[in-house]
Amino acid sequence: MRPFAYTRAKDAASAIKLLTENPNAKFLAGGTNLLDLMKEDVERPNALIDISGLGLSEIKTITTGANQGGISLGGLGKNTEAANHPLVRQQYPLLTQAILAGASGQIRNMATNGGNLLQRTRCPYFYEVSMPCNKRVPGSGCGAREGINRMHAIFGWSEQCVAVFPSDLAVALAALDAVITVRSANGQQRSIPIAEFYRLPGDEPQKDTNLPHGELITAIELPKNRFAEKSYYLKVRDRSSYAFALVSVAAALETEGNTIKQARIALGGVAHKPWRALKAEQMLVGKEATEANFKLAASAEMADAKPLAHNAFKVELGNRSIVLALQMALNGGKV
Repeated sequence: MRPFAYTRAKDAASAIKLLTENPNAKFLAGGTNLLDLMKEDVERPNALIDISGLGLSEIKTITTGANQGGISLGGLGKNTEAANHPLVRQQYPLLTQAILAGASGQIRNMATNGGNLLQRTRCPYFYEVSMPCNKRVPGSGCGAREGINRMHAIFGWSEQCVAVFPSDLAVALAALDAVITVRSANGQQRSIPIAEFYRLPGDEPQKDTNLPHGELITAIELPKNRFAEKSYYLKVRDRSSYAFALVSVAAALETEGNTIKQARIALGGVAHKPWRALKAEQMLVGKEATEANFKLAASAEMADAKPLAHNAFKVELGNRSIVLALQMALNGGKV
């Protein structure tokens, strides 16, 4: 690990000021991803600004504004607190399931909600500093493009990068239309819909999000919805404990009788960002909630997949996973 300066921020304003003044500085909260990257010499900040003491951890009902009736998760709240909070478990069980699927209990106790959203890819070519990686060193090439790419993207990739985004929490938040609240250097607060927060690699794969350097995630807002009774998070992985997804699906349904009024589907493990399955959602609205319709919707979504040399299996796996997740959601999470 390379030398770095360390500052414990007293408040949000001073933390943001310190980060804004230094393009090579990083915020430090739980540190579950950043410190690993520093040890591997992937991330090389010359300064860490510790924001773990700023508060910003409250979970509460939103009483005003566009998301009134929903809940707000503090950006520096721990994943464990979010997963186990009564408001989350009762109103957004999909989120609890995703967090519990995402990491071990020890990591959930340290990882923050905002930090989870900003974690970097687990692509082995990104972590191996001797290999080319445009995400780590822009212009160096993409080792995974023609290398071993079993775990990599089948949607939205570019010739510059085929890495996937690892967060389970973010996939559930994408299905729930979450809004990210951030504070900038001028003290202004702004809200970013999660659909606009992440980006595809294009020609700048080093940029995971549209969050400028110097902005701090203060909260995550979840709009009120009617998905609590019929939602499910399915994670398919190589082993059942602490592994990243081959394919994951966050599925939520609102029905009237057996007719689907609303559907939300987001996929993980398949793209540079949480992949919202909009084609599948649109096909399901107004249809009967049947296995046949679930299969048609899944096929429509997966038809646009562009697998790489070693991950064509993800297309069929995605098809089956969408259908199963929708069936589980329809049954309230029960087999």
